[in-house]
Amino acid sequence: MIWNRRKKEKNTKKDTTRMRRAWMDRGIFGAYITLMITLTCSMTVFASNDPLAVVNNLSEFIFGLIRAIGMILLGFGIVQIGLSLKSHDPSQRANGFLTLAGGVIITFAKEILTLIAG
Repeated sequence: MIWNRRKKEKNTKKDTTRMRRAWMDRGIFGAYITLMITLTCSMTVFASNDPLAVVNNLSEFIFGLIRAIGMILLGFGIVQIGLSLKSHDPSQRANGFLTLAGGVIITFAKEILTLIAG
């Protein structure tokens, strides 16, 4: 019985360490999201008397928001790939690569649209 108790204590300590790492990963990801939102919201949209300039400024602002969302997805995809490599989970790795690819496409959406439109 004593041996079983020690074994349970050992597993509890291992689980606690794993939970601490998970909280650290969440903290790093939260700091990354906060940084991206801060950089996105610090953009200024200047209006002028020319209506076309107003539309162009609004378009730049919206594409800036889309770029920030794409960067958040890029970061999340990298975290998923890293966690899948650690846990040897192929389905999580595939989801991580898909998230990473989606983040790249969303981040460069404006450039992709200008290439398509000409």
